[in-house]
Amino acid sequence: MTMQSGSYSLISRLDEVATNSANVLILIGRILLAWVFVGSAYGAITNLSGSVGYFRSLNVPAPELFTATAVALEVIMSAGLILGIGTRYCAILVFLFVLIATAIAHRYWEYPAGPQQAGQYNNFLKNISIMGGALLIFVTGGGWFSVDRKLAR
Repeated sequence: MTMQSGSYSLISRLDEVATNSANVLILIGRILLAWVFVGSAYGAITNLSGSVGYFRSLNVPAPELFTATAVALEVIMSAGLILGIGTRYCAILVFLFVLIATAIAHRYWEYPAGPQQAGQYNNFLKNISIMGGALLIFVTGGGWFSVDRKLAR
């Protein structure tokens, strides 16, 4: 067996696994993407004054309303993605939510070089990745294991 045929065999096998596991992997992907918002909403609810204070420090107008809106959206997006209900709408909502959150809270270029800038840059990159995941879910939809599929029948 040559190296080339071994590589082809591995790639072929990976393609087969991906095809045969697509619906389970879409479900896992939806749950993993949603989990960041579950954690964020939980953190904001359990430390409401800290969340409001954080948004106040960013000079967000009406930080109490902003916090309440963010938490409500995080709960809606999480539930929709996990259950696969309104999956494509939730995916676009995630994309827009994270785009706005990134523009408001992770402007790393405004920080002096150092640990704070590095932390903000990492958050910026994480958010760009989340936006990419949201676009992939928008394209794939909820998959087999979703309320969307049950409703479409």
